[in-house]
Amino acid sequence: MELNKIRNLSDAELQHQERTAAEQLFRLRFQVSLGQNDGVKKLRQLRKEIAQIKTVAREREMGIRGAQNDVTAVEASAKAGKGAR
Repeated sequence: MELNKIRNLSDAELQHQERTAAEQLFRLRFQVSLGQNDGVKKLRQLRKEIAQIKTVAREREMGIRGAQNDVTAVEASAKAGKGAR
């Protein structure tokens, strides 16, 4: 999943995606350990997706990024840019 799509998810959808990806990762690791699958690329992709989801959730928790903060940051930078001219 792309980072932009992850950022557009609600908090509940974000938690659901994290649980789903973690479950897929568990199953894939199990298959690899049994020799049924050589899903190294998929393992890497799932770990990256989980990390991105956790990062977005933590950013929202800390108030670093979010729909409200992104809009106000853009507006503030636009106003600062006009005032500097």
